[in-house]
Amino acid sequence: MESYENLLERALEKLSQRPVLRKERFEIPRVSVTREGPRTILRNLTQIAKTLNRSEDHIYKYLVKSLGTAGMVDNGRLILQGKFSEEEIQKEINEYVKLYVLCKECNAPDTELVKEERVTFLRCLACGAKQPVKG
Repeated sequence: MESYENLLERALEKLSQRPVLRKERFEIPRVSVTREGPRTILRNLTQIAKTLNRSEDHIYKYLVKSLGTAGMVDNGRLILQGKFSEEEIQKEINEYVKLYVLCKECNAPDTELVKEERVTFLRCLACGAKQPVKG
């Protein structure tokens, strides 16, 4: 019978030969941004909304407020007034995910926004936690 250390070394050798796979099943969607004159267009709003399981309208309102600009939704695209970089918009999407998508208890993305009276809650479908969210 082999010693524990020998078995552990053999296991580690086999692990290092395989490529490392992503541990997370949830990945924050990457934004696809183009500029047309003085406007910035987020081309994949619909895809982002579906991935995050949120409405396009909710994401639109958050982005317009956080970027301090005007905008409108048109055929699954978000047209923003002003010039914004892909990094700026990606940063805001990442912040949106932290505030309105990921569970504060178990960090699962399986959540929904539920409005009770005048308070909106983030309810986790994985662990059942419920926290109030602003706005």
